[in-house]
Amino acid sequence: MYPALFHPQVYETDMLPRTVWSEGVALPVPNRLGASIRTEVAVIGGGYAGLSAALHLARDHGIEAVVLDAAPIGWGASARNGGFVTLPAAKASAEEIIARYGEADAYGFFRTQADAIELVRRLIAEERIEAEPQGDATYEVAHAPSAVAGLQRTAEIYRHRFGLDAAFLGRWAFDAIGHGGTEQHGALRLRGGFGLNPLKFLLGLEAAARRHGAVVHADSPVLSWAKDRGRHILETPDGQVSARSVIVATNGYTPDDLQPALANRTIPALSNIVVTRPLTEDELAAEGWRTVCPVANARSLLFYYRLLPDRRFLFGARGGTSGSPREDKAMRAWLERRLGEVFPSWKGIETTHFWNGLVCLTARRTPAIGRLPSDPTVLYGFGWHGNGVNTAPWAGQVLAHAVAMRSGGMLDLPAPYRGLPMNLFAPAVRKLALKAAYLWYGLTERG
Repeated sequence: MYPALFHPQVYETDMLPRTVWSEGVALPVPNRLGASIRTEVAVIGGGYAGLSAALHLARDHGIEAVVLDAAPIGWGASARNGGFVTLPAAKASAEEIIARYGEADAYGFFRTQADAIELVRRLIAEERIEAEPQGDATYEVAHAPSAVAGLQRTAEIYRHRFGLDAAFLGRWAFDAIGHGGTEQHGALRLRGGFGLNPLKFLLGLEAAARRHGAVVHADSPVLSWAKDRGRHILETPDGQVSARSVIVATNGYTPDDLQPALANRTIPALSNIVVTRPLTEDELAAEGWRTVCPVANARSLLFYYRLLPDRRFLFGARGGTSGSPREDKAMRAWLERRLGEVFPSWKGIETTHFWNGLVCLTARRTPAIGRLPSDPTVLYGFGWHGNGVNTAPWAGQVLAHAVAMRSGGMLDLPAPYRGLPMNLFAPAVRKLALKAAYLWYGLTERG
């Protein structure tokens, strides 16, 4: 059962979102599990993390893997996001991570985040995935003069303490290569990141996993989970999987009754996107738009946006606490209004798509990757904080390696990833925390 956090339509797995990514793309026919099977590893979740785990298990380690997803492949967050390959997968700032975990573990965290970006680039090349990579950097824009100093400090930390190719560009320097608008006061440039088509990347991972021997069953939710004589028994509506190990990779869509040790550990949050019709050269010039790189701003409830290969403009933001049809209608209108306020020349421009989906936060504001202390044959990865396009495939690779090593011990990871985050006890607590955060950000940030 999904946590009682949002309107039921958020969890309706038979409703595929109408995204710009799905236009002209053939989704795989669901291969629903209809028998009792045995395997070495069962992977619950057919998004980036789960498919990457299955791919690396089969390709790199020769280990049998079966993926179970409750919905069609391409239904969840891996096909609903904005296609940003960037870092970090955390809401805690670089300064906070250094203060909390120490210099060495902070360095390790950010270096593995950079490795994750390179893994995506490598998977696209090695598996010949037509993911439409776009750009050679990502930008974080100062939305107000008060945000400049913080981005300057972050750029210094990235460059001098973590060895990342980062720099802060003043307002006019960024205007010359990026964009103008009312909320542009300079930007942090991070080399190496890029944009892609997230659905095509996901489908490429799915095809690669199957090509290398993994089995993928969609429309096959896990209804019950027991253990019998050292093996995990996962029951689906029409079948059963018996496995030695289980990898849980369900992120913001993790059911509370899937695995007791994982219940109430995630904080799902809605992220919303509108996409415009294709923009003309004159319209782009009116806002000084010059980049194909993905951009986000420094707001706590950030805007994220990018120009797509066909010149449509994608504009997204966190927000909403129910996901009901009424709230969705209001959220679309708000996004359209804010798009016109940030880029005044585009006020009233037609939008052709609106959709949303769940990102996954944790109480500690960093990801969680590891083994269950109570059962080392159960591994997990979640909490990508909106940057799962790179972190989730990397986590899948890490979890596959951990299964192959059969050590049963703690994964050798930097401290920000290690261990389960705080148990928040009940869905109501998580929803209250989310509403309180939105209220606080609304009071402290204009717009």
